[in-house]
Amino acid sequence: MTATYDLSASTALITGAGGDIGRATAVRLAISGANLILTDLEIAANQLEATRQACSAGRPSTALEVIAADVTNPGSVTALFDEAGDRLGPPDLVFNNAGIQGELTALPDYPVDDFPRVMAVNASGAFYVLREAARRLRAAGRGGSIVNSASMAGVEGAANMVAYSASKGAIMSMTRAASKDLAPLGIRVNAISPAFIGPGRMWDLQTARQAAADTQYYSTDPELVAREMVAMVPMRRTGTVEEVAATVIWLLSDEASYLTGQNIVVSGGI
Repeated sequence: MTATYDLSASTALITGAGGDIGRATAVRLAISGANLILTDLEIAANQLEATRQACSAGRPSTALEVIAADVTNPGSVTALFDEAGDRLGPPDLVFNNAGIQGELTALPDYPVDDFPRVMAVNASGAFYVLREAARRLRAAGRGGSIVNSASMAGVEGAANMVAYSASKGAIMSMTRAASKDLAPLGIRVNAISPAFIGPGRMWDLQTARQAAADTQYYSTDPELVAREMVAMVPMRRTGTVEEVAATVIWLLSDEASYLTGQNIVVSGGI
């Protein structure tokens, strides 16, 4: 993989950096020369280490820091930016990517305690990171670019995923509102909405959980569910994490300098 953008003057923060898309994006950022701050929960230490190693292999000269943080805790987010600033300076590029799927269950039986749990990570957590990034950039008197992770589930709604769909719909509205607030500061805010992305942990979880949900929309065999999902895609394949990462990098870069408040659907034509 070769660098497509020169981001050597930038520092990028990636939340959810232990996940598949977070790791692929971090590697692309490393190859493009950005200094990196990788963050995820403490329990994801092994996954974060795997991301760190992948980034170092992609570009050994990249300045890289790993900081554990819980995005659902505003104090933890503040501490994350404090530590990041002390080590590498305030990040001017942010991939606001931490998220969870939650339960996959039809609405009448959806567990009530799962809804606030999903919203806490996917919506509130994204807000805390977005707000703190904006405050630090404003204080530094510099512009920046932020990309929030939404989802095709937030665009159209997904069966058996009411909490996840609601949380990702909130991300899109938050992106549009924030872009208006931050445009005068030279800070761009966009979102990406991937559809069926695989292979990887999230793809495996989604197909297995949709099969277990046992509803009219999918079969009860995860392998059949995977084929049914692919059949919904005009391009007749899943997207790759690298394709999502490439979209994120483009939005973060100056190549997308006149784009803000946009949601880019990465769906193979759905």
